Amino acid sequence: MNDKFYFGLALGMLGGAIIVANSVKAKRAVVSGQQMVEDKIEEVKDALDRKNTTKAKKN
Repeated sequence: MNDKFYFGLALGMLGGAIIVANSVKAKRAVVSGQQMVEDKIEEVKDALDRKNTTKAKKN
């Protein structure tokens, strides 16, 4: 009986560690994707600002 308890305890700890590790990887991926989107938005904003500035100078 005692052996089964310790085996279950070890198995539960291992399962929990795997879940936590996957959660950290998923969070990193989301944060990385978010940063890429924010960078792209900034690029587009800058391009639009440059385009509008050029138009204003021509007029």
